[in-house]
Parts: sequence; C-alpha cells; structure tokens
Amino acid sequence: MKNSLLLFLLSFAFASTYAQSFAPVKDEAAVRKKFAEVSQATKSIRSDFTQEKNLSMLAEKVESRGVFYFKKPNMVRLEYTKPFKYLLIMSNGKATIKDDAKTTQMDMHKTKIFQQVNGLIVDCVQGSALNNSNFQVKISESTTQLRMDMKPLAKGLKEFFSDIIIFIDKTDYSVNKMQMNELSGDNTVITFSNKKINGDIPDAVFTAAH
Repeated sequence: MKNSLLLFLLSFAFASTYAQSFAPVKDEAAVRKKFAEVSQATKSIRSDFTQEKNLSMLAEKVESRGVFYFKKPNMVRLEYTKPFKYLLIMSNGKATIKDDAKTTQMDMHKTKIFQQVNGLIVDCVQGSALNNSNFQVKISESTTQLRMDMKPLAKGLKEFFSDIIIFIDKTDYSVNKMQMNELSGDNTVITFSNKKINGDIPDAVFTAAH
C-alpha cells in the first residue's frame, strides 16, 4: 500500500511544454516578491484538472479528469472522476485514499517522500515553490507565462524525478500546467482549468465522508 500511495502521489505531480519561447526572467527579485505576495494572499483553490500520463511502454496517453481542492495551511483533496473514481486527501499529516468502498489512511510523517511531495503540491498551488529547499529552481518567461524548472536536491525526490516544470499565468500567478519528468522516461501532465481562488471551501471537503 505504501508503494501504491507513493506512485499515486508521484503521478499527480506534473506538465508538457508550451509552444512558446522562454527566456531568462528579466527581474527575478520582482518575481520572487510577487510569489511571496501570492502565497500570503492565497487561502484556497478549487480547480478542474486533466491529467495525462505518458508511459514509455504505451503508445497512447492515459488520461484522467477530476477536481482539485486546496485550503490553507496544507489541506489537499484530489478527486478523480473519469474514467474511474479515486480519492486522495492529504490533511493534518494524514493521507487518506478511497477507492470504491475501501478507505485506507496512512501517517505521512512516517515516510519522508510523502511529506516532500505533499509540500511540493502545496508550494506550487499557493505560490511558494521558489522557497522550497528540496529543489534548485531556474525561472524563465514568455510574454504570458512564467516557467519554473525545478531540479530535485532531496534524496527521496532525486530517486523518482529528473526534473519538474511548472507553468504559471502572469496575470494572477496561478498554476496553468505542471510537468513531472521521471528518471524512467515517463512523465505526467496536469492542466488546470476553471480555477476559483479564495472561494469558500468547508473543512468537511477534506474528509473521505464528503
């Protein structure tokens, strides 16, 4: 079960490159300042998402759809709705998985990689990824987006990721797409849409009973 949860977390993590030209960011200090402001102001996020899993052994992409919820300080809910129903909740140091009628709960504090991936997800969606000490981050920009190339430094993350790329909308500094490149050559693409920032999300959403 630990391995399956880890693979599920990793499969969430992340996006393909846009057909845009990116150059080194002109004012990195200003970008970092804006990220800090966004991090402070972002209390909650609800977004639809599409996930594409690209497996080197398969010619076709594996596509899933669902709804993503985030609420400060660190509550995350990933609700897959198509082509199957699957639920992952990370809250208060616990990871809860619900698959059909079966519900499993694990203590994330006992496995460091779970904490690192949960921290990465939270940092990405609330704009504080630049301060994540588990990664070396390089920032570039196009006319409409920022791109963060994140090279893992932490031991657990380096065993799974070669790098992670995050694309950010310059208008509101919200995440548009995320890309995780695995050492195996596989990657995962997450596209966010219909984003609602700082809406009212009850705490009950972050329970398996909801």
